Amino acid sequence: MSESEVVRISSQADEITYKLQALFDSHAGALHVILEPGIHRCGGVRLRSDLTIEIADGAELHFIPDYDAYAQTTVAIVAEESDRAMMTAVGAKNMALVGGGRIFCAGSTKYTQGDDGDMGTLTASRYRPRILVLDDCRDIRIEGLRIHDSPMWTMHFAGCENIEVKGVEVDNDRRMPNTDGIVIDGCRNVQIFDSTFRTADDGIVLKTTRREDGSLTGPCENVTVRNCIVESRSCALKLGTESFSPFRNISFEDVRIEKSNRGLGIFSRDGGLVEGIRFVRILVDCHETPAGFWGSGEAITINVLDRRPEEFPAGTVSNILIEDVSGSMEGAINMVAEQQGGISNVVLRRISLKQHAGPLKTGLCYDIRPTIEDRFDRFPIGDKSAGRVNAWRFGPDGKIIGLIDYPNGIPGIFAKGVSDLVTEDIQITRPNPLPENWNSEIVVVED
Repeated sequence: MSESEVVRISSQADEITYKLQALFDSHAGALHVILEPGIHRCGGVRLRSDLTIEIADGAELHFIPDYDAYAQTTVAIVAEESDRAMMTAVGAKNMALVGGGRIFCAGSTKYTQGDDGDMGTLTASRYRPRILVLDDCRDIRIEGLRIHDSPMWTMHFAGCENIEVKGVEVDNDRRMPNTDGIVIDGCRNVQIFDSTFRTADDGIVLKTTRREDGSLTGPCENVTVRNCIVESRSCALKLGTESFSPFRNISFEDVRIEKSNRGLGIFSRDGGLVEGIRFVRILVDCHETPAGFWGSGEAITINVLDRRPEEFPAGTVSNILIEDVSGSMEGAINMVAEQQGGISNVVLRRISLKQHAGPLKTGLCYDIRPTIEDRFDRFPIGDKSAGRVNAWRFGPDGKIIGLIDYPNGIPGIFAKGVSDLVTEDIQITRPNPLPENWNSEIVVVED
């Protein structure tokens, strides 16, 4: 990047949307915009190449809490019915969002419609923007920022290359659905270091999706996550479920997972292979959640299930190393493939976990959602049997589809359809005597 022109913007009562966009559009060369201490109100902005936005210590970028404020910043990947973002770019390069300041989005107060008493969550508004969506961009740096109270996915990178996220704090309301911390979607060469993600939905999640026009974001390759803290009411470290393209050479190292539902998760559904994944030196703290949440208290979950058999079978999961995992769980470790060998060459080494009985007893089932039977695009929105769109569906028996009792009770490790499973130095401490509906076998393997 050539030497940047520096423009400082002081705090002011009026919103700065048009001022920012005019700056971005009128400068041909590299541009460094500094938001000085104070509050800056803004609507949707389109980012560009060779741009640095620095939110200085003491500065706060407050995005206008109105979905209509983002009508000009639409994106090509719809998520949870949202096609808008607060900040977006397509095909740009050399971009940075940096500084010690804060981005604030009022998600839990301005994009909600009361409480969902059954689930213990907020009821989210139907349309909510993501904070940052970058599509087909490269050479991206996000460093030092605090991002608070997102209404939807916080950061979404789609089909991008060369991403560095360092020293970032994401802190979303733990009752606000769909507020994933960071979504790495079909990206290559990604590093996420020294950051904290606290959110109601997935913490750090890798996907390989399909855009509305049918094109794919592409494979997720060469991704490293290291020295992070994650708290999630869903899955803290996750691959899938959107999995149209492969996942290769992915490494999670030295991560502390706190007060989460699932700890480590791989979910293959849409045809892309998953291979060469490492989870190393992970501390987990996994607790049960109500049955509507996906999973309940599992330290590790891997499952392979056809979601679109009319198009292609789910991609196989192979060459997985899970090593030096410690902590506690109220569910079990489970690995389930619909077809024998759908999961293969898995090494569990030096696993030391305390398995507790959860108060809700939802950990007594393993969870294979989402399945073809609860695929939300096959049923009309508003169908009373749907439960919650893209979350769960009730079967004819009135039970949630995809929750299955462990055979003979919950074990410590359950494997079904797994080939070449290696377990070395496994220590799972369980209650004595065992609670009701607990399996006396610690490891249960089925074909």
